[in-house]
Amino acid sequence: MTGSPAFPQRPPVPIGNYGLLSDTRTAALVAPDGGIDWFCVPRFDGDPLFGRLVGGAAAGTFRVGPAGPATVAVRRYRQETATLETTWDLGGARLTLTEGMVAELAGRLLPTTLLVRRLSAEGGQVDAVVEFDPRLGARHRRPRVQQRGRDLVCQWGSLAVSLGGAPGGAITPATPTTITVAPGEPVTLVLSVAYREPLIHVEPATAWELLVADEERWRSWAAEIDTSLPFRESVVRSLLTLRLLTYSPSQAPVAAPTTSLPEDPGGVRNWDYRYVWPRDASIGVSAFLGAGKPEEAKGFLAWLLHASRLQRPRLPALLTLDGRHVPRERELPGWAGYLGSRPVRLGNAAAGQHQLDGYGWLVDAAWVGVQAGHRLNSEMWRAVRGFADLVARRWPEPDAGIWEVRAPAQHVHSKLMAWLALDRALRIAATHRLSDRQRRQWRGSRDAIAADLRARAFDPSQSSYVRSYGSPDLDAALLVLPLLGMDDIDSPRVRGTIDAIRDRLSAGGPFLYRYPPGRDGLPGAEGAFLPCSFWLVQALARTGRRAEAVELFRELLGHGGTLGLYAEEMDPATGAFLGNYPQTLTHAALIQAALAIRTGPAAPWSSLSVN
Repeated sequence: MTGSPAFPQRPPVPIGNYGLLSDTRTAALVAPDGGIDWFCVPRFDGDPLFGRLVGGAAAGTFRVGPAGPATVAVRRYRQETATLETTWDLGGARLTLTEGMVAELAGRLLPTTLLVRRLSAEGGQVDAVVEFDPRLGARHRRPRVQQRGRDLVCQWGSLAVSLGGAPGGAITPATPTTITVAPGEPVTLVLSVAYREPLIHVEPATAWELLVADEERWRSWAAEIDTSLPFRESVVRSLLTLRLLTYSPSQAPVAAPTTSLPEDPGGVRNWDYRYVWPRDASIGVSAFLGAGKPEEAKGFLAWLLHASRLQRPRLPALLTLDGRHVPRERELPGWAGYLGSRPVRLGNAAAGQHQLDGYGWLVDAAWVGVQAGHRLNSEMWRAVRGFADLVARRWPEPDAGIWEVRAPAQHVHSKLMAWLALDRALRIAATHRLSDRQRRQWRGSRDAIAADLRARAFDPSQSSYVRSYGSPDLDAALLVLPLLGMDDIDSPRVRGTIDAIRDRLSAGGPFLYRYPPGRDGLPGAEGAFLPCSFWLVQALARTGRRAEAVELFRELLGHGGTLGLYAEEMDPATGAFLGNYPQTLTHAALIQAALAIRTGPAAPWSSLSVN
């Protein structure tokens, strides 16, 4: 094992080439060369320990891979697990990196976070390199370093990490170390993280056994997923991704594990998505229930209704993983940004916005749970009643909308979701206690919203509902129309809206812009918004156009990369992913699209009648 004085330069890695590792508390993004370029501790929204992805070389990395030129031969997840395998071809030999994070370690005498990376060779000895350069937080702080037996320990106050398993001696931070991997003699590196708790040493052999056992748990979990699902392999990968992005102590799904991956490379559209949007979580409820995973759905819903308690009846646009206020948005000076996209941000100012649509998503998620036989307890029903009362009062007001624009407007999608909130609350009330006064108020407001939308939101010249009152612009979020029940799915208004969006917001191929580019008050451009394409699949399937839906779905799956992971957006010209990654909303929309293909034009509710 030898050291060298400096890391070699590494070119930028396309966003879609990163693999995801997660223990349902935090996550790592791994490049095809074996470099972990993003890893926050002790949880998804913590300080980056390895931040090269958006911080450049000074922000640290942890690379384990070939020491010299090599070609990626195979890169995949082991079937129905969270374990990632990368195999490099080095001429006459091959080197394989098998890696993962062990989930659900709380309550056991083990580190809360345990990352296991094993190198194995075949066809001859292979030289590999270990580049271990942890730099914590916004200022890229170097650790205080100690050698404790065979482990290298790095410490920053109450946070400590240890790296064990290196053969032949110690690894020095910020110095590449070459190791030789022989066939039949794998090398297992173990990274343990401790925050405000003892740092526990785990032997490499034990760590590998834990990872193998973790694989079996994931396979058992995946085996319970409905076998009748169309495109089941892709749906299972998306469900696994949603579960990996769910913070296990609270059951809160993080929108993405990253911050500031750009929607416009080189531009300013760089946001921190390491928080929870109730909208995304609500969609996840339906996705898990439809796929045969009721416990995950119940966990999502319980968190949603519990986390909002401090601000009821207001529903925040986003929350932290434990249901608290999101930190104020700030910029990190000196951070390079991905492909020079600055500023790099922590926190998110959208937390203070009024987004009316969120109430509709949440109450609909509660209704889906009730349909599935999960009666709301008194606290949950009290929360839903409070949300419905607020919507009944405030629906005429402008809001920031689903796309979080800076200037509030009378967004049509927001009004539709307000209608949904009241309609689904009335449906729940058929089996839960509700005063006659509230029932009358909700029904009156629901019907008033529908009348207002039909009078002010439809443009006959385009045969479509529009983005906001008085605007000719379209909005791909309106693809939810056939799921709501406000207008019949065979209505010319519903079908006209779907066709108009598909035609006039097309970004080429299977892709859609969410609204006409450049119409959001921010400088620069953006890519096609991937959830919208899956919403189009869903809308086509729900209106009886199954063949079109299947064709579009197949085309979209072809853009998911070898690992089946999706970002928020895609450059329609190059096929490059844009925005934070992997994106919960995109994966939830993919699952819902597959469910719609299976179900077809069924009504979005049961036969329960609410008049």
